[in-house]
Amino acid sequence: MVFSSMTFLLLFLPVTLLLYSLRSSIRWKNGVLLAASLIFYAWGEPVYILLMLMSVGFNYICALGIDRSSSDRLLRKLWLVLGIVSSLIFLLWFKYAAFLTNSFADLFSLSYHIADKKLPIGISFYTFQVFTYTVDVYRKKAAVQKNPAKLLLYVSCFPQLIAGPIVQYADVAKMLDNRPFNTVRFSEGARRFAVGLAKKVILANLCGAAISRIDPADTTTVVSVAGAWYAALMYTFQIYFDFSAYSDMAIGLGRLFGFDYKENFNYPYVSRSITDFWRRWHISLSSFFRDYVYIPLGGSRCSVRRAIFNMMVVWSLTGMWHGASWNFILWGMYYGVLLIIEKYVIGRDKIEKIPFIVRIPFVFVIAMIGWVLFYHTDLSLAFRQIGAMFGIGGAGMELVDPLTAAVIRKYSVLPLIAAVASLPILPAIKKRFSGAAAQTLSYVAATALMVLSIIFLVGQSYNPFIYFRF
Repeated sequence: MVFSSMTFLLLFLPVTLLLYSLRSSIRWKNGVLLAASLIFYAWGEPVYILLMLMSVGFNYICALGIDRSSSDRLLRKLWLVLGIVSSLIFLLWFKYAAFLTNSFADLFSLSYHIADKKLPIGISFYTFQVFTYTVDVYRKKAAVQKNPAKLLLYVSCFPQLIAGPIVQYADVAKMLDNRPFNTVRFSEGARRFAVGLAKKVILANLCGAAISRIDPADTTTVVSVAGAWYAALMYTFQIYFDFSAYSDMAIGLGRLFGFDYKENFNYPYVSRSITDFWRRWHISLSSFFRDYVYIPLGGSRCSVRRAIFNMMVVWSLTGMWHGASWNFILWGMYYGVLLIIEKYVIGRDKIEKIPFIVRIPFVFVIAMIGWVLFYHTDLSLAFRQIGAMFGIGGAGMELVDPLTAAVIRKYSVLPLIAAVASLPILPAIKKRFSGAAAQTLSYVAATALMVLSIIFLVGQSYNPFIYFRF
């Protein structure tokens, strides 16, 4: 089940909200939300819910062991290792076993290969959340949760279960015991959800439709310069509106049920440096790798050589987290190298002296090239498209082909709308206008977006979430 499905919008969510609001008891609300979350996850893959239950169960036991071994440092570390292993073992098996085995076999020309395994939905996200719980208890950043149902609710809560944002346990621990439920928060959550739904079904889906017309992965066609750039541009907008829309809806849904989830996107396409981009894009993932990998490795407090090594480890893992494929690893290393150049070769002080009117489009183009690597699991196709973007190979210096020209004419206004929508215009409007009239207007606009989104959904057959495969 996805947030942008009619089943979710017209059946699952209204019924869940109705049951949730029947009683004010936090125990009742947690029970309703937990039952709804398990049904939500089991809707498409009932078998894999056992993996999540096992992961939560193992870490529940390990965290209790850590808490009860407060005076024994070695035993605490043993429980921590057991918790980390139990968190990661399913992820490693389902997501990386075939990739690592087959890559090793290819490296040494072995004939042994294993088939890719079907990836349980959301496993990358909920694995990291279980991981943060056990580590936070070990670090004494959060108290141990003695109620297994509350721990399971933290991990399985359906607004953020499938595609994040990655919620660290310490950020929501108190909300599991007490959280507000009132009309103001409900209205804010509904408005945020409506904006996210519109970004997904109107902007992201239309950008995806434009890409499918050109199909840069089609090896039977010659990609022109314009076709390569247009496909890269549309995917750059699609993945932003697709993923940030899910985060908007998750944050909005969380607000409906009393949870305050941190922001996951902050208009990344107005970034003035690569560092700035990763402070704005998928913030919860960047925060996870910073807090649980980069800083424990020593961060930047050590020698430059070690700091560079730490950065490459983090960005290789960041790429690999997205998928068991060399293109994702290369994509992560691509950003790792750029960040190293920015910090240690050029220097951030020099970068800040460059006018922002130059830096913003430069970072945007860097991101576009990165998304080409991200899009193609076949690296030869990625290099083929990047080459075509600069008039190298394939189409040579052919500027535009008839198919691309037709697609650009059909979706002529879409790139402009997408570009405007990716700018921080709404925050600027909110800052300038306030009061009852502005609030009323925002709710009217949100209602109109919700109605328009449903109209679009009725007529659309293309409606996937890109990040569901991670």
